[in-house]
Amino acid sequence: MTKQKIIINKIVSGGQSGVDRSALDFSIKHKIPHGGWCPRNRWAEDGQIPNIYNLTETTESLPENRTQMNVKDSDATLIIYDNFMDEGTLKTNEFCLQYNKQYLEIDIAQTTDRFLFREWIRSKEIKILNIAGSRESNSPGIYDKTSALLDYLFFG
Repeated sequence: MTKQKIIINKIVSGGQSGVDRSALDFSIKHKIPHGGWCPRNRWAEDGQIPNIYNLTETTESLPENRTQMNVKDSDATLIIYDNFMDEGTLKTNEFCLQYNKQYLEIDIAQTTDRFLFREWIRSKEIKILNIAGSRESNSPGIYDKTSALLDYLFFG
């Protein structure tokens, strides 16, 4: 049995958390166009956001405003977090409802049926996917856990 690759035309992410960085690195690794909205001067909570991420800087000071723009520019949003869900994640869901976008969240700390998530992504024929995580999801190892999850979801 051959592995079925999910076709995504672009990955959008803000580059501000371990989840965002792993999503953008995943897109670079697999030669998927990428981008998204980031803070002016490319500064994130964990340091400078490298130019390789091809993000668009904005003067929007509130993270939720940048999140709203990333949701609006995509077909669906995938929220990945590590045993935590905050108001920012709930706000992202509100934006998805507002713009009639698909929404899916995965808590990687829980035992979940990742196969069902993968099939959900395939069934929706999503072309532009916003991948995000709450700022509190910058837990130790979140980058590696998210990278492994993305490899499974798209190529498993």
